Amino acid sequence: MVTKRRLETPRSGTPKQWYQGLQADVDRIGELKAINGADWDVEIGTITEMGHHRGERSHALLFDNIKGYPKGYRVVSNTMNTTKRLALTLHQGTNYTRIEFVKEIKNRITNIKYIPPEYVEDGPILENVLKGDDIDMWKFPTPKWHELDGGRYIGTGSIDITADPDTGWVNLGTYRVMIHDRDTLGFYISPGKQGRIMREKYFAKGQPCKVAVSFGQDPLIYLAGGTEVPNGVSEYDWVGGLQGGPVQVIKGEYTGLPIPAHAEIVVEAEALPGQDRNEGPFGEWTGYYASDVRPEPIMKVKRLYHRNDPILLGAPPTRPPCEFNYMRCFVRSAMIWRELEAAGVPDVTGVWCHEAGGARLFVFVSIKQRYPGHARQAGMVASYCRAGAYLGRYSIVVDDDVDVTNTNDVLWALATRSNPETDIEIVRRSWSGPLDPIVPKGQKGHNSRAIIDACRPYEWMADFPPVAESSPEVRRAAEAKWGKILDE
Repeated sequence: MVTKRRLETPRSGTPKQWYQGLQADVDRIGELKAINGADWDVEIGTITEMGHHRGERSHALLFDNIKGYPKGYRVVSNTMNTTKRLALTLHQGTNYTRIEFVKEIKNRITNIKYIPPEYVEDGPILENVLKGDDIDMWKFPTPKWHELDGGRYIGTGSIDITADPDTGWVNLGTYRVMIHDRDTLGFYISPGKQGRIMREKYFAKGQPCKVAVSFGQDPLIYLAGGTEVPNGVSEYDWVGGLQGGPVQVIKGEYTGLPIPAHAEIVVEAEALPGQDRNEGPFGEWTGYYASDVRPEPIMKVKRLYHRNDPILLGAPPTRPPCEFNYMRCFVRSAMIWRELEAAGVPDVTGVWCHEAGGARLFVFVSIKQRYPGHARQAGMVASYCRAGAYLGRYSIVVDDDVDVTNTNDVLWALATRSNPETDIEIVRRSWSGPLDPIVPKGQKGHNSRAIIDACRPYEWMADFPPVAESSPEVRRAAEAKWGKILDE
């Protein structure tokens, strides 16, 4: 074991990043709570779940003095469970409505200039370097997040770093990671995901797949790992473009992969073909234990790096709404909106990937109708563009007078402007996987999609019954005159 001095650097790579002042920044907006003495066995997970369901009233939770572990070995959860904390992570302002926030993210990712990572020789992650018999993954207070989980999952707010064996493209993905023993980890990747495709390429060649996994880092890097960044673009470059400066990385000693220099805990490992062990079950983002227990590849840990007093980033999915789904609603909505425009769908006025569907199963799109079939086109593209293709279910298209972030508005349009006989299109044999609770165990990963046109019928749109509400002009005048009284 090598122990290095604590470097006099912030907890992050650049002055702008969220993790540089975990306590200072989140304390400043009044959204951090320190919790001392919680038990890693289900209790941390339960407290985290309680925080999830408080919505915008929730706090980031920093657990210390965890039962059975030394002070300073900490777990942080609920880092992006409010609009303010998510905006802080994305380096954006907070004075937005939900749809304005989504639109601003869409504009930024549309105009992003990718910035590659910067390789450095040293960083806080090298304060402790462990090899061989010194490796012990049990040294961290990894929670058992849910009562029915099949083990302790160190990787919930983690990123798995792999490189394509053919092109060298570096990909960051968020795939759950379970501890099997001191130097053995299990990791589940859904079919079709980029990390799984890369792993299969190595295995097809009879080679181990080298992997680096970071278990605590700037939440923006974690968010990027679960985002549909364009194929061939590294998530490091995407993060660099959003934060306005490169992510500092160190070349891994064993894998050669770039690891975040300011991460908290990182392993370098290799996944071995033909050496599977049972993994799971684990409560997933759909709100169910859908993937059960199955043999999955293992990773043998070859290097373990961590800071002094390391912080494990936890982002366990639970029954919605939860942080895991909430933070993805905004970014995935922006991604689908961008892809709709890129596909030539005109006059898209809003997109919302609803929390109840884990930011995937319910996609609401609003348009200003311009021609017959416009609504069907928008629904089809939203269902099958890259950001919407995996494990989707319902795409509902509404008129531009409907706020897609307001569920009551969407349900009102669905109930009054759609005719089930003519306005629902079903597409079969779509991309799903074992996490889909509607797919029976043992069957392949297909599901179906419903594209629902909940817009006014285009052919007689002008004759559709008018809405029973005041005009915007009358409402604005009344608000100016009487609004203060109503708000008292």
